[in-house]
Amino acid sequence: MTSEERPVVKEHSGEISERMAAAARQLQDQDGPEATVTAAVEMLVRNVDGCDSASIALVYGKRRVETPAASDDLAATADRLQAELGQGPALDTLWEEETVDVPDLAHDQRWPEWGSRLVESTGARSVLTFRLFTMQNMIGALSMYSTQPDAFDADDKAEGLALAAHIAIAVLAAQQLDHYETALDSRTIIAQACGIVMERFEIDATAAFALLTRLSSAQQLKLREVATEVIRTRVIPTGTTDRDR
Repeated sequence: MTSEERPVVKEHSGEISERMAAAARQLQDQDGPEATVTAAVEMLVRNVDGCDSASIALVYGKRRVETPAASDDLAATADRLQAELGQGPALDTLWEEETVDVPDLAHDQRWPEWGSRLVESTGARSVLTFRLFTMQNMIGALSMYSTQPDAFDADDKAEGLALAAHIAIAVLAAQQLDHYETALDSRTIIAQACGIVMERFEIDATAAFALLTRLSSAQQLKLREVATEVIRTRVIPTGTTDRDR
């Protein structure tokens, strides 16, 4: 990387961290669960370049799909077809993997009927789905859709994951579930903590993760425990130094 390139990278990292902070504030300011999930899907379409549509779904026992928020008919149809056909990323793959990436529905054979029906009825081509949380026999799924193949690049995926971390916590908190923190996947917890570190020190996601990893090693704590403390207190644990950054 040349010296001329470095300021551009720093500015981009700063812009992302600012958007993450704004996203957290916006979700916290919503009045009730319905407003929270609606704001979340609108936020995804507004902030992630490749995202044309988005939805949040609750999936029960790999059978029933409820969609408390969808940005438009495309996203709503995608969730409805999963429930109708009994196939799709939220009904199987997402229970085993935290992120499901479908670069081109027209050529993906994992869910042949769902994919072909969705392409035909809505024109959707790319899908990126994140597992928000797991609670007993229910998972939360956040899905982004595009009418272009290969729409989501590495930056879109990183930003989507960071937003998913904020959205997961906001949605669970808005529903006033007891001990909702235990439902969050470790990856979600760590992603949100990385966002806090990025904003605090104006560093990128890679550097933020490295900093948390070093703190975890220095304090002999699991990475999730360090991340949870950062989220709870909004304070970077003792041990952070200029060298860490």
